[in-house]
Amino acid sequence: MKYNIVLLDSATLGECDLGVFESFGTFTHFTNTTHSEVLARAKDADIIITNKVVLDSAILKELPKLKLICIAATGMNNVDLECAKHQGIEVKNVEGYSSSAVAQHTLMLALSFLGNLAYYDRFCKGGDWSRSNIFTHIGAPITELEGREWGIIGFGSIGQRVASLVQAFGANVSYFSTSGKNTNVSFKRKDLDVLLSTSDIISIHAPLNQATANLLHAQNLTILKDHTILLNMGRGGIVNENDIAKILESKEIYFGTDVLSQEPMERNHPFLNPKIAHKLILTPHIAWAYDKARIRLLKGVVDNIRSFVSS
Repeated sequence: MKYNIVLLDSATLGECDLGVFESFGTFTHFTNTTHSEVLARAKDADIIITNKVVLDSAILKELPKLKLICIAATGMNNVDLECAKHQGIEVKNVEGYSSSAVAQHTLMLALSFLGNLAYYDRFCKGGDWSRSNIFTHIGAPITELEGREWGIIGFGSIGQRVASLVQAFGANVSYFSTSGKNTNVSFKRKDLDVLLSTSDIISIHAPLNQATANLLHAQNLTILKDHTILLNMGRGGIVNENDIAKILESKEIYFGTDVLSQEPMERNHPFLNPKIAHKLILTPHIAWAYDKARIRLLKGVVDNIRSFVSS
């Protein structure tokens, strides 16, 4: 049997070989699809592939031919899973494809802060080094990772991968389990407030759900030590963005994030305040998208379709 396959947001996958889907039947892809365009584009689809396009109950009920939704991601919050089940539509995601990539991205941001990379890059490119009368310039703190306390919020596959990497640098790792179910005995488990108040670097690798929404806010962010580095590699909405922006104005802490509660970034976002620019590193939701990770993701989607059509 040949299937009609529609990919709704190919632009979110970057440059990759989409021809792999043509072996299953008729394949059509759109660079991006608004909510109002979904029905017209997918009305004859047997299989929909989506990264972030929302498929809610109002849409799913109008797609009687739809048999399978392949989410080109791990998170499944963009699909009404209960409605899909009621409609007899299978929903498959791809797990574990980006663990190494997100861990690498996390480490990159942490090391950039510890080495004050932006400052020294500006010093050289702005011509200050060429005007210096000595061979070096130590104008901003540079800090080794060895011996530092690294706290991890969310200790699934990505959090554990980060733990192994930073251990190689000699950091001491502890974690807070957002689900309360993780009891990894290889690392010290802490309550959230204890982890926040004792860590030099904190990285977040948790999903957004009822337990993690607004997990870090004005009250508990104030207990971070001076010079703490906080990194959100989980989901926007876990860290209250207005609260952390205000705290960055008065407290000597640093924040890096790859995710925001509203994506793309709002034009008047508090992180665009020039007063806090030197305390921030922002990346546009790319930690998952490193080269090999996207290859693994695409293979995962293909495997999900192959498993479906052969069942």
